Amino acid sequence: MPDNLKTGVIKRTKSDIILNSTYQEMAEHYDTAVIPTRVRKPKDKAAVEGAVGFVSTWIIAALRNWKFFGLKELNDAIAEKLEELNNKPFQKRQGSRISVFLEDEAPMLLPLPDRPYELSEWKVCVVAYNYHISVEKMFYSVPHTYIKQEVDVRITSRIVEVFFKGDRIASHVRKMGKPGQYTTLDDHMPPDHKNFSKWNAERFRSWARGIGSNTLVVVNSIFASRKVEQQGYRTCMALLKLGDKYSHQRLEAACKRALSYTTSPNFKTVQTILATGQDALPDEERAHIKPASNHGFTRGSAYYDTKGTHGNGGGS
Repeated sequence: MPDNLKTGVIKRTKSDIILNSTYQEMAEHYDTAVIPTRVRKPKDKAAVEGAVGFVSTWIIAALRNWKFFGLKELNDAIAEKLEELNNKPFQKRQGSRISVFLEDEAPMLLPLPDRPYELSEWKVCVVAYNYHISVEKMFYSVPHTYIKQEVDVRITSRIVEVFFKGDRIASHVRKMGKPGQYTTLDDHMPPDHKNFSKWNAERFRSWARGIGSNTLVVVNSIFASRKVEQQGYRTCMALLKLGDKYSHQRLEAACKRALSYTTSPNFKTVQTILATGQDALPDEERAHIKPASNHGFTRGSAYYDTKGTHGNGGGS
């Protein structure tokens, strides 16, 4: 029965008690109920508070003039005084503190759990469209049916657990090391993604090579623009879906058109070409279409002609 400490008790009303998740988890681990005192009700506090104060004062007073030259020496002296206090008879009742413990309290004690309590951290995440959550810059899968849902995540030194409305929906061994690592279970994938779970960069290149040389160049460009190979998987997967949507022939033509704009085309460029139908235009018409500039409005050479009458700085 603790006070309403801010780090442990989130809310305490007449009808509701909400504890800090970690605090509640520790209490459940030791099969203990935490019932905070009512606000401004000092009689709710257990008698143990006064007992702790008495014990501390009694031992400190007995040792106040002693000198110690090591921590072990101090602890031994405290243990000796504590044993003396526990065996000291009560003044107004029969027995002593040790006799009350052995007769009344010891039989009520529960055995400790088989495993020690492990401190954990809780956070709220939203499941991304790729059915993964981000935890400490690592990515862990959850069943794809929970996409866009808020989930509670419990993080320990070894485990990452995911809960939805109190039910555990996923559990992973916690990743360590280089950020950006993915942990994905096949059971969490949508059916159409399971076919690609074992893909790597070489398999993407093999697929692109089967469509055409220009598509292969675009895939290589995507991987070259990423520091980590796995970061390019989703982009290449999206490129794959463009081939399914528009046909492989159009995808190859769009990649060829994108390479005429830049030596390092990206997915968005290819997608725009396909969406606007530029891949199907004859070469003569293509020549009249200028690619979008990356620098906004650019003044032509005539603007800087000091011999003409353009602008405010005409020739002299």
